[in-house]
Amino acid sequence: MSVEKINGKDGSLERVVLKGQNKSSVEIYLYGATVTSWKSRGQERLFLSSQAKLDGSKAIRGGIPLVFPQFGPGELPQHGFARTRKWEFLDAFEHGESMVAQFRLTENEETLASKWPYKFILHYTVDLTATTLSTIIKYENTDTREFSFTSLMHTYFRVSDISSTVVTGLEGSTYANKITGASNVAENRENVTIARNEDRVYNNVRDIVTIKCGEEQVSLRRFNFEDIVLWNPWAEKAAEMSDFGDNEYKNMICVEPGTVSNRMSLRPGQVISCGQLLAVDDVSA
Repeated sequence: MSVEKINGKDGSLERVVLKGQNKSSVEIYLYGATVTSWKSRGQERLFLSSQAKLDGSKAIRGGIPLVFPQFGPGELPQHGFARTRKWEFLDAFEHGESMVAQFRLTENEETLASKWPYKFILHYTVDLTATTLSTIIKYENTDTREFSFTSLMHTYFRVSDISSTVVTGLEGSTYANKITGASNVAENRENVTIARNEDRVYNNVRDIVTIKCGEEQVSLRRFNFEDIVLWNPWAEKAAEMSDFGDNEYKNMICVEPGTVSNRMSLRPGQVISCGQLLAVDDVSA
């Protein structure tokens, strides 16, 4: 097991690569603290667009962008500023069967002058084992005022064929359909599939959802996040994005844990940790 810190050269961005057991690895860019690759058993599990900008000119399209302190559009730029700030790399180390990397983000002059002008610390921990990846953010209010925010881990999963991909664990929940504007829609399907542009925010979801395609599935267990966002741009929206290949919607699905329907609030000095645990399981018959 090993750690590699890659310093940016020729316009490339700094990143950290952890290598674990059984051909597992994870790559994290300091720009946005964005995980861009997660391999388990030598197989890539996350989607990164071939058109993604890796030069710091815009948020990275794929992997696990971190959304904070605003989900979606609003007073701040789309999805807030955490995914487009350079994070501080604190440390990386071996811990039992895990390889761990830690990062930190705090306020700066730009954020203090924004519509969200608070002092904060985000501690981000990425933990890799042979078959799992956990990503945990500890949110800390270091201001003298209470603040509220929304946050999400915008996880892009790589799939071999979106038409044969099934998401389970959403049955019995309700969702808001951001395409049609419908709200509080009951999800009655055990196996949720994608066949068009979908953008849904699911509430009251079970702790674990699974993404299954072919002979593999990845389970997602969320911690302290209330919602799951399900997204695929499909052909028409994919064609509108300069950092997304026209046909790449066929090989990805976003299943994103977060708290976005309601806001989280922290009093001065208060801390909360939220995150996800991704685990690879064989589903061979």
